[in-house]
Amino acid sequence: MVKDLFERIQNNKGPLGKWASQAEGYYVFPKLDGPLSNRMMFHGNEVINWSINDYLGLANHPEVRQVDADAAAEFGAAHPMGARMMSGHTTLHEQLQDELAAFVQKEAAYLLNFGYQGMVSVIDALVTKNDIIVYDVDSHACIIDGVRLHMGKRFTYKHNDIESIEKNLGRATKMAEETGGGILLITEGVFGMRGQQGKLKEIVALKEKYNFRLLVDDAHGFGTLGKTGAGAGEEQGIQDQIDVYFSTFAKSMASIGAFIAADKDIIDFLKYNLRSQMFAKALPSLLVKGALKRLDLLRSNPGLKDKLWENVDALQNGLKSRGFNIGDTNTCVTPVYLEGSVPVAMMLVNDLRENYKIFLSIVIYPVIPKGIILLRMIPTATHTMEDIEQTLAAFEAIREKLENGTYAKLAEIHTVDVSDER
Repeated sequence: MVKDLFERIQNNKGPLGKWASQAEGYYVFPKLDGPLSNRMMFHGNEVINWSINDYLGLANHPEVRQVDADAAAEFGAAHPMGARMMSGHTTLHEQLQDELAAFVQKEAAYLLNFGYQGMVSVIDALVTKNDIIVYDVDSHACIIDGVRLHMGKRFTYKHNDIESIEKNLGRATKMAEETGGGILLITEGVFGMRGQQGKLKEIVALKEKYNFRLLVDDAHGFGTLGKTGAGAGEEQGIQDQIDVYFSTFAKSMASIGAFIAADKDIIDFLKYNLRSQMFAKALPSLLVKGALKRLDLLRSNPGLKDKLWENVDALQNGLKSRGFNIGDTNTCVTPVYLEGSVPVAMMLVNDLRENYKIFLSIVIYPVIPKGIILLRMIPTATHTMEDIEQTLAAFEAIREKLENGTYAKLAEIHTVDVSDER
């Protein structure tokens, strides 16, 4: 008997979807109103916003806003029409690529319409069924989905574990010798949930022993790490040994789009083989011109990054001095690990938002193990010391309520047990 395709969907909403009736519109799919900044409006209240990746504060920067407005007036939203291979190629696109390549110290670069879509397509284009992929088990979803397209073998290694990396490179080497293929190792410059830098320096050192190419997703490192802001590779002194460098405009650049950078022959290959770009409309000119302005500010105004790190240090040191567990982050991403069920996490975040006017991201199972609550904060250059002190005071208050069972009691009253999460 053939089942109705929708029967499974109707009976199982998924690990996050099952909470939709209680969470949607507040804990997930929340609506923040007002100009993008350190303080925004949520459900009629002004809240300190720790939940947008506007690291350098460019989203509402007056110079950026002016260039965006002028570009919209000049080009509209449609220009250029068509995929770049057919009719959507412009001098502006080439200029941005050249400037990005120079900024991240690579021979060439190529623009991508979206980071997620772009990474999936890059992985697909780089490997054949004979090649082996080795990647971090905690990789971003765009990497995981790209690897899923791979018709050949792939191995995951323990998160940021060099011993596990080497073990899997050994396995991959033996298999590649049988298939006649090569090896692609994929990691991240900054892991967006935990805030750790990928161990790029240690990984490239393994090239002396193993023959592989390295693809790095540096979405959170670009603009925030390194002397010039060129990212985690620059920070660790091995930028020239990253074979394919990837980053998105959705973080430090406060926009839409992404890019890859590598040796010219690799970029020439990719631009003729990236299906997500060959068969998609070009990145609109208004976004390209806006990205040129943003990149100019990254280069010409190092004070933005300095202010960002002043805030990062104040927030992270304040949390640690108060006994909070922020893991081993060594980037701007600031996680706080607490213990509790999903319903308890809901009550805790509700209290933060309604009574302490703190808005931040809540991360729960299945993204992290059951029984753990991860509160992720993203400091930006627009935050103030007043924001930080108010947030630290709020965290001390919620910890006391978590430990004395206040949130557990509220959870019994206000949430519905839809699983074994309790």
